Amino acid sequence: MATVLYIMAHPLSQIQENESNCLSVGRAFITEYQAAHPNDEVVELNLYQMDVPPIDQDVFMGWKKARKGREVELTEDERKKLARHTELVDQFIGADKYVIVNPMWNKLFPPILKQYIDTLCVARKTFTYTADGPIGLLGEKKLLHIQSQGGIYSSGPLAGEEMGHRYITLVCEILGITDAGVLFIEGQDQYPDRADVIRREAIERAKQAAKVF
Repeated sequence: MATVLYIMAHPLSQIQENESNCLSVGRAFITEYQAAHPNDEVVELNLYQMDVPPIDQDVFMGWKKARKGREVELTEDERKKLARHTELVDQFIGADKYVIVNPMWNKLFPPILKQYIDTLCVARKTFTYTADGPIGLLGEKKLLHIQSQGGIYSSGPLAGEEMGHRYITLVCEILGITDAGVLFIEGQDQYPDRADVIRREAIERAKQAAKVF
């Protein structure tokens, strides 16, 4: 049995998913995945509805104290935020597969996703430093990134401006995840007369991808 983290970085709730291209396609994927893999566990994370502490002064100073073995000096806020960071990274390490779903916002993705990723890149837990450079420790995992974008960014003149999946790819390299794919839902704003078709085609691609993920 595998554990899948279904990670949503969109402010809409589940009851509003039809209003979002990425959430609609993501839901089609995860529903088909559960049908094809009934023994697997799917854990849904809506980052907008979770406690994802940013790297603020409490976290920064907490890390500094912990590295020096001064945990007794941690403030209550520092202790809580570091504990929450540990919960999130341990949950991520404990899973086998990841599905990240987000819209493109201003060439990137919603900031809450970057905030979450910051909790995952932890030396000696998800990667380690060596004389030859950092090496990821999650090489047996696999990931699918589902991203909606109003224009065409997967190819053509705007390809160099797409930063969301490029960043996810770099993070996978840090963590050692080599089995990482992407499913773009794109062009619905550029070609509004085809928006419904673009969504339907993306849903079908998602369903096919789910069967073999």
